[in-house]
Amino acid sequence: MRNLSVAFVMAMSFSACAGPVEYDVLIRNGTIYDGSGGAPVTGDVAINGDTVVAVGAIGAAKGRTEIDAKGLAVAPGFINMLSWAGTPLLADGRSQSDIRQGVTLEVFGEGTSGGPLTPAMKTEIVEQQGDIKYAIEWTTLKEYLDHLVAKGVSTNVASFVGATTVRTYVLGEANREPTAAELDTMRGLVAQAMREGALGVGSSLIYAPAFYAKTPELIALARVAGEHGGIYISHMRSEGNRLLEAVDELITIAREAKVPAEIYHLKAAGKENWTKLDEVIRKVEVARAAGLEISADMYTYTAGSTGLDAAMPPWVQEGGHAAWTNRLKDPKTRQRVLREMTTRTTEWENLYLAAGAEGTLLVGFKNDALKPLTGKTLAEVAKSRGKSPEDTATDLVIEDGSRVQVVYFLMSEENVRRQMALPWMSFSSDAGSMAPEGVFLKSSTHPRAYGSFARAIGRYTREGVLTLQDAVRKLTSQPARVLRIEKRGSLAPGYFADVAVFDPAKVEDLATYEKPHQYSTGMVHVLVNGVAVLKDGVHTGATPGRVVKGPGAKAR
Repeated sequence: MRNLSVAFVMAMSFSACAGPVEYDVLIRNGTIYDGSGGAPVTGDVAINGDTVVAVGAIGAAKGRTEIDAKGLAVAPGFINMLSWAGTPLLADGRSQSDIRQGVTLEVFGEGTSGGPLTPAMKTEIVEQQGDIKYAIEWTTLKEYLDHLVAKGVSTNVASFVGATTVRTYVLGEANREPTAAELDTMRGLVAQAMREGALGVGSSLIYAPAFYAKTPELIALARVAGEHGGIYISHMRSEGNRLLEAVDELITIAREAKVPAEIYHLKAAGKENWTKLDEVIRKVEVARAAGLEISADMYTYTAGSTGLDAAMPPWVQEGGHAAWTNRLKDPKTRQRVLREMTTRTTEWENLYLAAGAEGTLLVGFKNDALKPLTGKTLAEVAKSRGKSPEDTATDLVIEDGSRVQVVYFLMSEENVRRQMALPWMSFSSDAGSMAPEGVFLKSSTHPRAYGSFARAIGRYTREGVLTLQDAVRKLTSQPARVLRIEKRGSLAPGYFADVAVFDPAKVEDLATYEKPHQYSTGMVHVLVNGVAVLKDGVHTGATPGRVVKGPGAKAR
């Protein structure tokens, strides 16, 4: 990464030699946070086409478009390390809730990815679609990302290839190990995705069928990603009772596969596990000191969000949703599931037991008849139905024909703050990018969909948890470095012109658990590839987003 002082010298020298210059876009008099983590400086940013061409004291110059950034922060566009915007972008390519927080790159692929898909997988996806309906007009991951861009998206998009997707492509949702030949096929699918631009392999190991994958299988897939310059990234096998063992597994995969590894949304889930964070940090830092590239990302809330599948044992989910619900309808099987839902175990990750019925908030249903339950806790619905919370959860999964989206309250505020200060941490939303309009209002969501990044550069910097320059680094150059992305994540000549201009004093997350569909404030201008997508706080409707590819595609 070029140091901002070098950029200043280049800009000044160019200005002195060439005289007044006209640029496509000139951002004047801003407080520049270049992404390096260094102290900010006051200066200008000049853009031609999709590229930053000068940063600093540019001198006599003018822009065809000029932005007065006096009193505002000017930073590289933010990178969302874990985005579920893939489906929302099919409904609305503007990526409103993220753009209004300065996000210019959405990264997909936590366990599942847009491809590769078999005909059976396509059928299952269509059957499980919720409020957003769409035809699947692609097969490979590359075709999916190209489809998004052809449709028109305001942010750039990138993706890991999902370890679960690859496994399902070959094994379906069976609970067994692959044969040698099947594993070779899976490795070939990863290699193809890497050549087409995947950033690496992503896993989500608390969920079926990902849960069925053993460590050697993951090492084999991660090794292929590493051979193509990519990384391994994981929602680990446990974030609670077996958190430390899960960290050990991730480090083992990194070491054996000779590949960098990132922990998705690091957390210590469940009050009895909060004290484990010290040992997690120690393990990561010991591994880093030994030469392994281990890093993590996080969202800035004490609650997570997933489905009621994380409340039930993986064995009952084998074979997909239809098989799962059929088992729940069998009285004998149902009783076993209810018993396991309330029994502490280290065999699988039980988020319901960690959060409790009062800490399980229902936010997303497919079935219109169940939507009035949105925003209620599982405890409230159970009481109204005169059943136990466990019985109610199983009923809802059957009635809705889905896993039912919920919010689990799991983490401590103290740990959130400690994690944010870690030098190897970056940020994510683990959510879709939405808007308080249209199809998105049919369901609730976690407030992180509207506020995760605003909290990082707003509330937590003002409260002194981290400096603004470090928050910007963790949103820009840090994730770009981890992802091996070239020419993004910094404000420097030659880099793509993904730029966020905001008022640090006015950045505020307004979304709450009760009313999550509320935009954050304080973001004034956002440019993606040199094109304004947010101007004076208003979305322009522009869709200049591109596919950002990993090093495996560039090496060809």
